[in-house]
Amino acid sequence: MKPALRWVLVTALLASALVVALLPLTSGPRTSGPGTSGPGTSGPRASGFQSSRTAAAQISQPAQAAAEAPPSIEQLRSRAVLQPCPAAHPGAARGPLSGLVLPCLGQEGAVDVGAALAGRPALLNLWGPLCQPCAQELPALAAYAAEPGAVTVLGVEVQGLPEGALDLLRALNVHYPSVSDPDGRLRAALSAPPVLPLTYLVSADGQVSQLNPPEVLRSPQQVRAVVERYLGPGAAR
Repeated sequence: MKPALRWVLVTALLASALVVALLPLTSGPRTSGPGTSGPGTSGPRASGFQSSRTAAAQISQPAQAAAEAPPSIEQLRSRAVLQPCPAAHPGAARGPLSGLVLPCLGQEGAVDVGAALAGRPALLNLWGPLCQPCAQELPALAAYAAEPGAVTVLGVEVQGLPEGALDLLRALNVHYPSVSDPDGRLRAALSAPPVLPLTYLVSADGQVSQLNPPEVLRSPQQVRAVVERYLGPGAAR
């Protein structure tokens, strides 16, 4: 065989071998570009999975928001189970509470405080849900109010936070009736100092006396002693 022909055949064989070697690299599966779904791509599979997660998150948001919605005032009243606010009592209302109408805390409606307490001794307690000493005093007032012969105990929430007040009363298991004084009319009528809690004793003829100096009543015995000091040992419902 001539040398020239031999080199032509060798060159042809080497070219064929090179094509065969490169064929898997050029004809294999693609790892990027439209329609691919391999790692690090944004093909239909990856895109479809992410869309499902987004849709699930969007669907769950309203349910989560509903679960976290705060309870309504009606629900809070139902949970607190406060005793009904006192109705008008026989007898003419006199004193600084006469004609003072305030919203009832535990139920819809308003209370004529002077008329509700007319003719009977009572204890008024001014408090608020943000007042820490008030939270210490409320259980003592509740324990006293449950005793036989206790005078009427009426709470007056003065911080304008009925939702927080109802939640606190429920947590402390306090159920005697309460009213709200959102506009400060009762405080103004009593010339109440800017401190909490404040306790007032109301006599059967409508006269109101502030517990002075103010103190936090921490036991039913302490409450009873204050009532007897200001209203006399025979004070009763």
